[in-house]
Amino acid sequence: MTARTAWTRRALAVAVAAFGLVLLTVVLVGFRADLSLASVVLLYLVVVVTAAIVGGLTLSLVTALASDVVVNYYFVAPLHRFSVDSRDNVVTLVVYVLVGIAVSLAMDLAARQRSAAVRSGIEAELLARIGAAPVREGSVAELLDQIRAALHMDVAALVEEQPGVARAVVASSGGEPTGPPTMSVPAGDRLNLVVLGPPTLAPDPRFLRRLALAAGRSLQAERLAVQAAHARELAEIDRLRSALLAAVGHDLRTPLAGIKAGTSSLLDSSLQLDPGQEAELLEMIDESADRMVDLVENLLALSRLQAGALSVHCEPVALDQVVAAALLGLHAGSVTVDVPDDLPLAYADPGLLERAVANLLANALRVSPRLVTVAGRCVSNRLELSIVDHGPGVPAADRERMFAPFQRLGDSTASGGLGLGLAIARGFVEAMAGTLSPSETPGGGLTMTISMPGAT
Repeated sequence: MTARTAWTRRALAVAVAAFGLVLLTVVLVGFRADLSLASVVLLYLVVVVTAAIVGGLTLSLVTALASDVVVNYYFVAPLHRFSVDSRDNVVTLVVYVLVGIAVSLAMDLAARQRSAAVRSGIEAELLARIGAAPVREGSVAELLDQIRAALHMDVAALVEEQPGVARAVVASSGGEPTGPPTMSVPAGDRLNLVVLGPPTLAPDPRFLRRLALAAGRSLQAERLAVQAAHARELAEIDRLRSALLAAVGHDLRTPLAGIKAGTSSLLDSSLQLDPGQEAELLEMIDESADRMVDLVENLLALSRLQAGALSVHCEPVALDQVVAAALLGLHAGSVTVDVPDDLPLAYADPGLLERAVANLLANALRVSPRLVTVAGRCVSNRLELSIVDHGPGVPAADRERMFAPFQRLGDSTASGGLGLGLAIARGFVEAMAGTLSPSETPGGGLTMTISMPGAT
């Protein structure tokens, strides 16, 4: 409760007590001849109890004394004088004051117990909510929001004392703390919970201490969580680096060896090569160079995907043209194409979609050289392109794992590539607001389905 709210409540209680005394006196004076003194003091006792409920102990005591004076002046003979001519009336007035004091004390004690019970319930609920909240980035700020609301403050902050430098605000709610704090409670080693705002009435130091310690523990837990996440990120980077080095070291040897062998043979004047042999060596050099180009392009594509720097320019595109362009770069004559030329246009980036389809086709041809089908269809204003192979397939439990970079499930040959094709294909498709999902081919094998939004 703020000082302004408490002052307003006290003023209201004084007004209620004063108005009650005046109104009751005006009413009872007209019936003075018909009422006994005991009845009058009992009616005034109602005003005392009301003052105790509304205004607390002090106002209740003042009301009891003031009503005793009023009763003496208006209802005890001699009237309109502060003297009493009857011993019984003296006893009645004294007992009335004592009863008023006892009632005031009892009401104050009950109010304090009720207030303590309500406050304990609120504190327990807040502490339980704080303890049950998961630790994540921003959890300290959320906790400070709750503390600020519970204490009715303008600003709540955690301030850390750092050796050799000024105090540092590590987290805050409601703005930066400026000026002298309303309250400052230790929250841990060199850490304080600072709140600014209107002064509160009778704050519970134990509750504030619990809140401060909870804020300090939450800050430590958040820092540990950030450090753990950073450690996991570094471990993942190290794993990818190791996988990249191993994969590149493995897959560069074959094309480099082919290029080196071909060029050495062509440059060796002691070898008597006929035109057919020279053409064969040149073809091997060309194929090895193409493999190195594909390797570099895949690595660059993966780096752009992971850095979020992929440039996407979507436009209406025909799926049959995309499939035809992808097949030209594969030199594959064993692919069955079932993509009608009257399909609606897809909304995609032609270059990225062609690259994704080419990667999926290359992967399918590697496991099923003679039985690959590309089929297109329209489903509910979305265009679907399925690459179907009849190879060994992939178990359902491994289908998501095969989209991770440098994964070549079940591939033990040297021609498997870096294992980037599926990762790049999914990254390109999702960058165009599409999806790439694997499923089992009826009769055995794997079906990769690209789903893209329609152009209309």
